[in-house]
Amino acid sequence: MSTPPPARAPLKPLDEMLVELMAFAEPLGRIETVSTFEADGRVLAQDAVSALTVPPRDNSAMDGYAVRCADLAAAAANGSAGLPVSQRIPAGSSGTPLAGGTVARIFTGAPVPEGADAIVMQEDVEAFEQNGQPYARIKAQPQPGQWIRRAGEDVTSGAVVLPRGSRLTPAELGMAATIGLAQLQVAQRPRVALFSTGDELVMPGDVPPEAMRPGAIYNSNRFFLRALLQRAGCKVTDLGIVPDKREATIAALRDASAGHDLILTSGGVSVGEEDHIKPSVQALGHLTLWQVSMKPGKPFAYGRVGQSHFIGLPGNPVSSFVTFMLLVKPFLLKLMGASGRHAQPVLLPARFNWPRPDKRREFLRARRTADGGLELFPNQSSGVLTSAVWGDGLIDNPGSQAIASGDLVKFYSFAEMMG
Repeated sequence: MSTPPPARAPLKPLDEMLVELMAFAEPLGRIETVSTFEADGRVLAQDAVSALTVPPRDNSAMDGYAVRCADLAAAAANGSAGLPVSQRIPAGSSGTPLAGGTVARIFTGAPVPEGADAIVMQEDVEAFEQNGQPYARIKAQPQPGQWIRRAGEDVTSGAVVLPRGSRLTPAELGMAATIGLAQLQVAQRPRVALFSTGDELVMPGDVPPEAMRPGAIYNSNRFFLRALLQRAGCKVTDLGIVPDKREATIAALRDASAGHDLILTSGGVSVGEEDHIKPSVQALGHLTLWQVSMKPGKPFAYGRVGQSHFIGLPGNPVSSFVTFMLLVKPFLLKLMGASGRHAQPVLLPARFNWPRPDKRREFLRARRTADGGLELFPNQSSGVLTSAVWGDGLIDNPGSQAIASGDLVKFYSFAEMMG
């Protein structure tokens, strides 16, 4: 009697897989100094602390006139035609204390003169001359504090303006410049070796479409994975396409493990006779995580090869695309020491019916409709990359849960996931 094959381990739920995967992602701890101009998308390695107060003094939020509200009220009660303009204060200059019974011409960003307690915008003022002296007739009585930006309302001296672990965006770069930081300490980019496996893969440009051999396909995964890695802030070494041979796969993994923090592969992580990633990784190191209960994306592997992390993604393009965003992107951000939440879903109404759900957790390609709902791409196959181009996000649907039009569903935006 033949021995039955060993039972396969159950597929690991996605949330459990993510928790276990993230536990292996210790921050790399390598730091470098870069120009603030060049820091977009990088992860801040130390707190950015302000050495100044912003704004340093009360300043005008409008082009107009700095006034004392009490002087205007008194002038109005006395039937005065206007008040003399005693000084002119452009941005970048400093005025003198405001003389009683006068107003000051002031411009946006200029410091408010001592004694003034409001700004009247120039649209509410009629300017005229009397005996060669400029005057201002105020047409609207202001409230104290009107159009004045208070000192320190943006930043106070000694405040942590950007905490360590922040993923820097254009707004953060502007904030760093606001407090005078021309350079920033950031985490070094993770070094990632990328390669694809598969004898069927052909590079665009190498073979024209009309000359493609039967069964050959262009290697789309290589292009979007490289772009996603670069968007995530990685330094990518593209090792191309590795043939479906055990010796070639072992050699590629051994070479990639030298000088890289992560080896990322696409294809060859299933259990067929031509899938060589699993035994090759085990020959050089070990696999810790294997296969995740999600659709698309079941073939997923994590392990170590030498000092490098290893992650193997599915060969089907949509599976590879989705598993990268849900599992690889958070892993990379933790390697860089990034803090904060990952992409968060919003609840939106379905404008479709999904009566036959899969038993696994599904990530359905969808896009927003004009009325704020979601429509579904008609073909949800893991090989149809058109669905990811057409859609602008993923519906996170629990296993075995049907969706009826009008149901609220969780939706992850591609823009937020790839940002």
